[in-house]
Amino acid sequence: MKEQLTALRDEAIAVIHAAKNMNELNEARVKYLGKKGPLTEILRGMGKLSAEERPVIGQMANDVRAAIESTLERKKEELEREVLQKKLMSETIDVTLPGRPVHFGNRHPLTKVIEEIEDIFIAMGFEVAEGPEVETDYYNFEALNLPKNHPARDMQDSFYITDEILMRTHTSPVQARTMERKQGEVPVKIICPGKVYRRDDDDATHSHMFTQIEGLVVDKGIRMSDLKGTLLAFAKQMFGENQRIRLRPSFFPFTEPSAEVDISCVICNGVGCRVCKETGWLEILGAGMVHPKVLEMSGYDSEKVTGFAFGMGVERIALLKYGIEDIRHFYQSDLRFLKQFSRV
Repeated sequence: MKEQLTALRDEAIAVIHAAKNMNELNEARVKYLGKKGPLTEILRGMGKLSAEERPVIGQMANDVRAAIESTLERKKEELEREVLQKKLMSETIDVTLPGRPVHFGNRHPLTKVIEEIEDIFIAMGFEVAEGPEVETDYYNFEALNLPKNHPARDMQDSFYITDEILMRTHTSPVQARTMERKQGEVPVKIICPGKVYRRDDDDATHSHMFTQIEGLVVDKGIRMSDLKGTLLAFAKQMFGENQRIRLRPSFFPFTEPSAEVDISCVICNGVGCRVCKETGWLEILGAGMVHPKVLEMSGYDSEKVTGFAFGMGVERIALLKYGIEDIRHFYQSDLRFLKQFSRV
């Protein structure tokens, strides 16, 4: 039996050394140390030995098991090192190769224009106010002097969710909410940027979703000249110090008197060109003195305070500022278009 154990040890060690991968090594472990392996068979036959031989063979069997296990462990470590080395070699990085270019994002042109407009008005003492895009009919229309069945509602074809809830058609509801929250307190001096929605066919100059910035000032002694001075200061900072404005009579239900505001053409400097249709002027926004009914519905005494309001489309301002001809470029996520503004 001693000869069997010695031969078994030598055979097992040779097989283990010859293993080329972990699968072959595991097979050798099961073959020689498993429950059905030859070492187990030898141990089961020890009952036939004499009392003197039993401890000698038992000790020898334990030594053989220990020799096989230690050889298995060393071989396992050797194979693991080889696997790791191959992996390291396959993942080697050539530090002499040029690095991959990093593509930096940049702010959207509309975001740039919104932030620039906000900075201009904040410098004049305005605060930025926000409100919900899903609005009630009351704040979107009625609180702005547009009661049910008012014909001026047709000017803003709306996305209704229910009879009383809709996607806001302008940011003027934020003005009504702010005045209501102030409960007659003055002064009120805010701008309201945000997305608005109207049922419109998308083309080069129209979109069913666009961005507006509206402004509101309410205080004692506010006059039309204050409105004109504020808008002139805005136009000069936005389009250049030589910029001029003009006010043309118009109609809005929530202001009286109302005006359309033009700036001198940014292309021809007011001389006349194709862009301004030879007039020398470009329309940029609507404005006017806050209608007394709007003030009263929001809790203000129209005999004691007055105010002015204005509203502009951010896309319109961006089109003029950057010389863009199609509003759809702002919403198509075309990187060729957007990359032009990375340094603007």
